[in-house]
Amino acid sequence: MSGFAFAVEGGVATELPLGEAPEHSAGLVWVHLTVNDEEAQRWLGGAAGLPDYVIDALTAVESRPRCDQMGAGAFINLRGPSPDPALNELASVRIYALAGRVYSVTRRALNALGEVKALVKAGGVADPGDLIAEFAIAITAELDPIVADLGDQLDECESAIEASNAFELRRRVARVRSEAIQYRRFLFPQRAALDKLAALPCAWLHDDDRQHLATAADRAARMAEEVESIRERAGLTHESLTDLRAELIDQRSLIIAIAAMVFLPLTFITGLYGMNVHGLPYAQEPWAFDAISAICALIAVGITAYFIWRHWTR
Repeated sequence: MSGFAFAVEGGVATELPLGEAPEHSAGLVWVHLTVNDEEAQRWLGGAAGLPDYVIDALTAVESRPRCDQMGAGAFINLRGPSPDPALNELASVRIYALAGRVYSVTRRALNALGEVKALVKAGGVADPGDLIAEFAIAITAELDPIVADLGDQLDECESAIEASNAFELRRRVARVRSEAIQYRRFLFPQRAALDKLAALPCAWLHDDDRQHLATAADRAARMAEEVESIRERAGLTHESLTDLRAELIDQRSLIIAIAAMVFLPLTFITGLYGMNVHGLPYAQEPWAFDAISAICALIAVGITAYFIWRHWTR
């Protein structure tokens, strides 16, 4: 089991061994575990003395952003970007907070964790409400430019529909749409979780904490709406590209059909006079080859002119 613990008293943060954290009586004790195995579960139930339903919430394998009041404390699950490029979804941090204590668990690396840890070391966190608010602010601040970049990528795709390769563009739009769906899956419940936490009747949540949580929730709501807009725009752009691709295929099929129609009578004539049999008209005349070539040319020009007159080549 790995992790760290801090005791904050009078604006001064002291790092503690995990074994001493549950007994420490500082104004704020923050215990963070970076693994999720049976040893961590035993520690949370033994040394930390947390009830089973809290331990289950902190160590659940799969979870979505949510907030629930549990006994004298509150549980909140938030999702944020991870430094691991191999992860295809946001990493979670599960937090259980009550008066003077915060327990958090991450299964995978989370960018916001390092930022919040540095802030605690600097004495910028005084109570559980401050700690949760800093997590929410750090996560939403990091997600904001990511969502904005998705919108910029989609803008580029929309402006390049007529000018670029539709086949390559469809792959780019599909990737943007997939990422937007992934972020939408977590941003909507995360906004609801922050709103619910800000409204919980917990004595350790002060007015400034609730204001910070409300600000983070508002920012998450704006990002959720932007992601929903990106998802819908990506769907419409994908449909436009599909229509454009079908139109390109139709145009190419039409050109092939026109070429086949031009050469079909020519093939018949050349095949007829290419037979190795006696009795073909004018086969022995010296001008026969020139005459047949001229007839083939006239037929080709006539068929092509007919298609152009009927606008079948457009």
